[in-house]
Amino acid sequence: MSNPQFVRHADFGDMVALLQQQQASKVDVVAPAASMRARDGMLELLDIAPVIDDNGVTDVAGLYLPTLAADSQIGTKLKIPAGYLRWLREQNRLDLYDTNINGLLHGPLGRNTAPDPDDKPFLLRLFTSGHPNRPGVLRACLSNRYGIVDNLDLLTAVMDGIRQVDVEVDIRSCDLSDSAMRCKVYSPQVRALAPHFLANYRNPFTNPDLDADRRRVAGELERWRPIAAREGLGYTPGSEPVIAAGFRFSNSETGHHAITLKPELVIQICGNGLSLPLFSYRKNHIGEKLGTGAISWSQDTYRKELAVITAKTRDKVSEWLSTDFLNARVDELEAHAGTPVTQPDKTIEVLGKKLGFTEAERSGVLSHFIAGGQLTAAGIANAVTSYSQTVADPDRADSLDDLALNAMHLV
Repeated sequence: MSNPQFVRHADFGDMVALLQQQQASKVDVVAPAASMRARDGMLELLDIAPVIDDNGVTDVAGLYLPTLAADSQIGTKLKIPAGYLRWLREQNRLDLYDTNINGLLHGPLGRNTAPDPDDKPFLLRLFTSGHPNRPGVLRACLSNRYGIVDNLDLLTAVMDGIRQVDVEVDIRSCDLSDSAMRCKVYSPQVRALAPHFLANYRNPFTNPDLDADRRRVAGELERWRPIAAREGLGYTPGSEPVIAAGFRFSNSETGHHAITLKPELVIQICGNGLSLPLFSYRKNHIGEKLGTGAISWSQDTYRKELAVITAKTRDKVSEWLSTDFLNARVDELEAHAGTPVTQPDKTIEVLGKKLGFTEAERSGVLSHFIAGGQLTAAGIANAVTSYSQTVADPDRADSLDDLALNAMHLV
């Protein structure tokens, strides 16, 4: 499969190019159980009519290798524990994988008694391989009531909403996984000083080991250093306690997340992002029931759906990327920032248990806390958000950013 499905810390141009590449090989079909079967750990589609769209005529019959996320969804639909399916793959017991899925899709062989075969239709989101002898990829197995909004269209709608507001923005970074696309935006114009929140804070990524961790998950040299220098933000670490207004937006094409817009506060010296989930806007992927076969979308309905997202983005950007909103949030940070942390290892251990950090996450946060040199509650929040930049899984990294202010308030 030539389409990469995972990137971390990509720039905007790379993300657009990747989404355009993926768009060309996407196919969506609603298939009944009778047209599906598992074979050698893959999903085979039979007796499915070709899809006719802007890319021409695409024969979708054939084999598709499920992603881990799609395997989990198949398990949920058929009431097979996802961990069991994953274990069968790890053990190379694809015979048992096929038997379990086929038995629940089509009923037991040689018997006319319960359990009955599954007769529900499934929305299958696919990447075709473009080669007759090479399997495609099954990205998602969803309900036929799932309302699709593709990542490229969501990206375009959000950028249209931003353009309707008179504020300068930059795209900080973009992430893509098989479950979600995430992009981070900030305004270099809308800034505020946070002297208590950033008191004595130094950039933890001046530590070569921590810097290497962040470069490792990006897969390339970080862009934050030249960006900071170009925009006049290449301060001596700790000398300029500046926070900028920003927000992040995300979407899932595969049923794992809603469309989300969420404000964040960006620490310009190191790229930490303190997300503010209490102010977030969410829109679930719920649509009209889809009939069996290739999906034919009403372009008018789809345009209206995207127009709502554009309008919401415009409204939220006007609110979040404003001096009033930023100053109010910074004042709240400043009120809690100075609480001293005298036993960081014990404090982070207790916080980790309360907030659900793994042992590796607790160790990582402690390393960033020490490197940041800020022995306060604010230092805990900054340690969580700097550590999150070194986490390979973008979904987990986003969750950690959501927990950073909770950690500070718990201290």
